[in-house]
Amino acid sequence: MTTTGTLPAGLAVRPATLGDAEAVCALLNEIDLLEIGRADTELNDIEADLRHPEGDLATDSWLLFDGARLVGYGLLWDDSGAERIDMCQYVLPDQQAGAQHLFDLMEARAAEQAAGNGADRAVVHMHLNIEPTVDTDALRARGWRPVRRYNVMARGIEASEHPLPAAPAGVTLRDCTDEADRRIAHRLLQESFAEHFDFQPRSYEQWLNDVDGERADWSLVWIATLDGVDVAAIRTRNDRTTMGWTANLGVLATARGRGVGSYLLRYFFARYAALGRARVGLGVDTDNSSGALSLYERHGMTLDFAVDTWELVRPV
Repeated sequence: MTTTGTLPAGLAVRPATLGDAEAVCALLNEIDLLEIGRADTELNDIEADLRHPEGDLATDSWLLFDGARLVGYGLLWDDSGAERIDMCQYVLPDQQAGAQHLFDLMEARAAEQAAGNGADRAVVHMHLNIEPTVDTDALRARGWRPVRRYNVMARGIEASEHPLPAAPAGVTLRDCTDEADRRIAHRLLQESFAEHFDFQPRSYEQWLNDVDGERADWSLVWIATLDGVDVAAIRTRNDRTTMGWTANLGVLATARGRGVGSYLLRYFFARYAALGRARVGLGVDTDNSSGALSLYERHGMTLDFAVDTWELVRPV
């Protein structure tokens, strides 16, 4: 059940602008310290979110202030064009009354967005750390419930321990510095994740916006070919402060069980060790039916922290 109410005294809400990116990043890193013990939010990610061409900051972003201090942030986006709406909300732990007001505003906007898509309900998803600064009892009282868990897995790496691996028989690898290969990587990732929980189809142009393609290092995105056929892609990032990162690793179902995923993972370790990184990580759906979690565990990756997907189903 969604509540309604007025903004508590002393608090103010306004939409975000591109000029707020540094303040939002600082707030999220303050929350990161409380939830996982380290600052883990990058300014370029916040900037990419705020300038996303499919978003309208005037209607789909919220900043919560206590006096002049930024204490909360919310963002809503619609990748489905139907009932599925995504949002994120971050608030400091002493601002729960303000958080509930943001939920009022954001849930109402999600319902409005879904109605505009022609849906008769909004199915809203939000990711939260398993020990979040948000009051989860209050969240459940609003009708939200956790529906999925994702683990962030990480491990240390050293160049001396991670030479470039030998490719399995029939497997070759190339990067995506060529535009045509970027389109192939997009197709492979879309196809390999199509059956996964919460997958939303994205056109090539939409995907480029999602991954901040103008600033991406495409030499760190690789396609694997098996017996002359493109079967897998891995998109990695070296722009995170805390660790090198694999954003996506997808192998087509027809090529699984041939060692391709394992090879891509070991290649990722080796390349990033050679770049001087001491730690690498990725996120994985713990209920992934492809066996991804066990693959990563077999290669020495362990739980760093976990995130739950929370869902709200609201009639429009």
